[in-house]
Amino acid sequence: MSATPNLEQAPPKIRRAQIVALTLLMVSGIVNYLDRGTLAVANPLIRHDMGLSLGQMGLLLSAFSWSYALFQLPVGGLVDRIGPRKLLGIGLIVWSIAQAAGGFVSTFGWFVLARIVLGIGEAPQFPSAARVVSNWFPLRARGKPTGIFNSASPLGTALAPLCLSIIVVQFHWRWAFIVTGVLGLVVAVVWLAVYRDPVKATMSEAERRYLEGDEADRKPAPAVTFADWRSLFSHGTTWGMLIGFFGSVYLNWVYLTWLPGYLTMERHMSLMHTGIAASIPFFCGFLGSLTAGWFSDLITSGSTNPVTSRRNAVVIAMLGMVAFTIPAALVESNTIAIVCISVVIFLANAASASSWALATAAAPPNRVGSLGAIQNFGGFLGGALAPILTGYIAQTWSFVPALLTAAGIAFAGAMSYLLLVRKPIDDRPVSTETLRAPA
Repeated sequence: MSATPNLEQAPPKIRRAQIVALTLLMVSGIVNYLDRGTLAVANPLIRHDMGLSLGQMGLLLSAFSWSYALFQLPVGGLVDRIGPRKLLGIGLIVWSIAQAAGGFVSTFGWFVLARIVLGIGEAPQFPSAARVVSNWFPLRARGKPTGIFNSASPLGTALAPLCLSIIVVQFHWRWAFIVTGVLGLVVAVVWLAVYRDPVKATMSEAERRYLEGDEADRKPAPAVTFADWRSLFSHGTTWGMLIGFFGSVYLNWVYLTWLPGYLTMERHMSLMHTGIAASIPFFCGFLGSLTAGWFSDLITSGSTNPVTSRRNAVVIAMLGMVAFTIPAALVESNTIAIVCISVVIFLANAASASSWALATAAAPPNRVGSLGAIQNFGGFLGGALAPILTGYIAQTWSFVPALLTAAGIAFAGAMSYLLLVRKPIDDRPVSTETLRAPA
């Protein structure tokens, strides 16, 4: 058997399960980002109909990110304990009901509550996806499937204004929330009916050997405990990933939340041109996520240390984000700026896909979801802070120092990955005495 198994070498039964899992993760991920983007697409009409101030709209826009970030911490442990099928299924139902509720709210307070619940419901999506990849793919073949499920993020972001604006214009902004909420419930039914977590007791020896790969001789991992989850914070690798993803997502969310406003206010582009120009970088991000999966597997296949190789892929992508943000902020040409921003979003999604692949390599088998969620918690603290700090800096000075600040934060994140993420996390059983011992 090859030492570096891949999707094409999977036994037929495993390959079918892989295709089904990735297809469902892509569909649920696209719906996930359509739901997030509905508020941004309908922003002006919602403000007009509900009489909201800019400050209230800012609070409404940030409500999702804070609850999403905070719920990453418990969700990681839950997905490792009860499995991605049940947890993502529950999450789909919760977030879809909250999304549909956005179409019926009549007051600002209820709208904020709906967005908070949306963040809670969507929290299991990516930790569950990381655990699905860990369950159904061997260690050295997880880059491409991670890139595939992660590509739903920029693809959903790019599709949101194209698809939802039609509903908003032809019907009403409330229908955009209702339709996407119902769509999510349909996906929830399909996910629960079709997806299954692997049951190795029903597998052949060849199928088990394929999934276990380099870990074939290891004993089955015990169920994750709270002590196991808490022990992750005693490792430099965990902190490097948490801080590093903060920098990566911060810079990405500057563009995600402020790109249309930046193009109209700072670069004086018309609304028509802004709509087209703002979608181009996110289609590039879709390609970046897919490319990162292939690249991450390529460099890992020739490495004796999967953690180091996948970490290096993250660092290279993040340094590229920094390098292209600087000219994007400083050049006078709008065309060159859009090209640079497109490269940044391409690399941002490459970095994100590589970061999730890193979680599957660095974590013990029973704590992949936990480590991925902790990393995502750090990322979405950055995602929640980015629109607020960027708006303040742009209002006080301009978007140029705001973008350069974001580049500096991303550079610090890259250094956190490089200097702190050096080895996989030890998977030996955790004792209370170990946790109490001084570092």
